[in-house]
Amino acid sequence: MQTNEGIAYGTVEPEGIRVYQGSPLVHWEATDVFVNFGDIQLLSPVLPSKVVAIGRNYVDHAAEFNNPVPEEPLIFLKPSTSVVGPGQPVVYPKLTKDLQYEGELVVVIGAVARHVPAEDVGQVILGYTVGNDMTARDLQRKDVQFTRGKGFDTFCPLGPAIETEFDAAEGMSLITRVNGEVRQDGSTADLVFGVAELIEYVTSVMTLLPGDVIMTGTPGGVGPVQPGDRMDVEIEGIGTLTNTVVAAS
Repeated sequence: MQTNEGIAYGTVEPEGIRVYQGSPLVHWEATDVFVNFGDIQLLSPVLPSKVVAIGRNYVDHAAEFNNPVPEEPLIFLKPSTSVVGPGQPVVYPKLTKDLQYEGELVVVIGAVARHVPAEDVGQVILGYTVGNDMTARDLQRKDVQFTRGKGFDTFCPLGPAIETEFDAAEGMSLITRVNGEVRQDGSTADLVFGVAELIEYVTSVMTLLPGDVIMTGTPGGVGPVQPGDRMDVEIEGIGTLTNTVVAAS
């Protein structure tokens, strides 16, 4: 969060937001300082070295594009420069004519992770947050790969916070609204590959560092947005991530 004193982490308590020194990714310590929600600006809860995203991890999303469900996780990367926080604008690039939202559950990694077996993933998970895998769909199709279509600046909103007490297997609702209208209505229980499987698979390929995130995929119902549209991605038990689309200057 951004306060009058600078950027800091905090935890929500009955008195307000308690300010911490340091970072939960390395070391942090509580202070006696509290701030009100109205006096801060939420930022992305992490600044990852890399964003690992998973494609076609809901059956209905694969079906809406007439794609098969992968036999193993389909992974791709979004650059760290695509990350923005809650309330920050998503820029509609001039290179696309079909910008689309994709609301997703996001896993936040809390420890160096390499070759982590599924049964041990709890040791490397810091918590969970909400993400929006913004996609220039026409470029994705044209390039027959994901990097350009999903890699623009502002194409990875994250937030509003990291929830450390969350279980995706409990089937938490994932709802995306555009200008208040429900566009996606899914459940984390419907992931084709669950969180443990994804971490095991990804860490067999690459080392994940503290603060890295895994975007677990989006349910069916993705679609276009235009400058001026407000996107709200809400995950039960975590919160709502809100961003507005703006035209490129």
